Amino acid sequence: MSAQTAVRETSEYMFDRAAECMPRNELKALQLSRLKSTLDRAYNKVPHYKKKFDAAGVKPGDLKSLADLARFPFTVKTDLRDNYPFGMFAVPREQLLRVHASSGTTGKPTVVGYTKADLNMWADLMARCFATMGARPGEIVHNAYGYGLFTGGLGAHYGAERLGCTVVPLSGGGTERQVTLLQDFGAQILCATPSYALNIAEVAENMGVDIRKLPLRVGIFGAEPWTDAMRRDIEARLGIEAIDIYGLSEIMGPGVACECRQMKNGLHGWEDHFLFEVVDPDTMQPKPMGEAGELVITTLTKEALPMVRYRTRDITRLSDEPCACGRSHVRILRVTGRNDDMLIIRGVNVFPSQVEAVMVGFPGLAPHYQLVLTREGALDTMTVEVEQAPEFTGDCQRKAEEVVHHIKSLIGVSCKVVLKAPGEVPRSQGKAVRVKDERKKGK
Repeated sequence: MSAQTAVRETSEYMFDRAAECMPRNELKALQLSRLKSTLDRAYNKVPHYKKKFDAAGVKPGDLKSLADLARFPFTVKTDLRDNYPFGMFAVPREQLLRVHASSGTTGKPTVVGYTKADLNMWADLMARCFATMGARPGEIVHNAYGYGLFTGGLGAHYGAERLGCTVVPLSGGGTERQVTLLQDFGAQILCATPSYALNIAEVAENMGVDIRKLPLRVGIFGAEPWTDAMRRDIEARLGIEAIDIYGLSEIMGPGVACECRQMKNGLHGWEDHFLFEVVDPDTMQPKPMGEAGELVITTLTKEALPMVRYRTRDITRLSDEPCACGRSHVRILRVTGRNDDMLIIRGVNVFPSQVEAVMVGFPGLAPHYQLVLTREGALDTMTVEVEQAPEFTGDCQRKAEEVVHHIKSLIGVSCKVVLKAPGEVPRSQGKAVRVKDERKKGK
């Protein structure tokens, strides 16, 4: 059976079979051609890239194979901030049809922009993601991703419309109304951050609404790291299939990669539009296929904002093992954390997602938590504030001691655990704030 036939049998709503099932040799040839064009565009249209390439002693013509990309310099988030607002664009500002930006809470906002061709490509790839995840033309998509400067809401919106779905543009917040419209409109697809999906489930329970009995059948979740334990919790509480999607504004927005509904064993990265590398975050040397490291992405078809070897800071692994769905693109395995989010607690490296994996599903706990960082003398300490489950009636102190022991045995870090009453941990209306850093207050 050919790969194209396999995909056709798993989903009659495949958006772009030819691109997703392209033989590896053809795909690499396409990547090389598009990569050469991207490097030419970046070097000749963006002064920042010309300066960096020249400093590294490389020019676009030095690229003869995909492996030669390792000779080119990396791009990082501060490059965009240093060239704020429009200095990284390869087209005149007048050719931009849309601009998005980060919140800028840690400095100047990160500004990204799109030409008409960029927006069409983005919609196509998001439509491909929706189809890969099992969405069908004519179904209702309840979009609870935030609209505005954040790319999530509009990215999902135009992709779902491109596939032929009916979009309900709720954005985040107003959770009681979200539940009511899920009832009244009968959406089959939910788009949200995973933490907000749990918030919707909790509010529905308080309203006496059993979401599991609604037509909702698939949830498409992204914009923040989440664990398989949280996936199981979401699926149980909402009665749906929970599927992961990956993206970041600097590269495009949501839709850079997604899981297939058939297997859910890694995110299919759309290699006809992006080139993926994994590097050692300390030495910056490429890592072999299958080894963990920092994900680096180069855009291959972006007009307004070409990105060359962009350091995502996400820690993951790539897999080129065949997927039963028939797609030929490499898969990005679940992101385990960000190297700029890594905490060092009493000499132990800890990612917030590791703590989540321990707690979500733990008997007596609700899936709402926050890590509070403080400093005692010269040492950083971590307190895990986690809600007890509404049905929990046991000894809170004993339960906290159980969690402390569990975290210590599985992660190797000592911490404090405080059990909070239901509703005491702040709820997310979008991206969850998992870490509350109070270390600077003591200085």
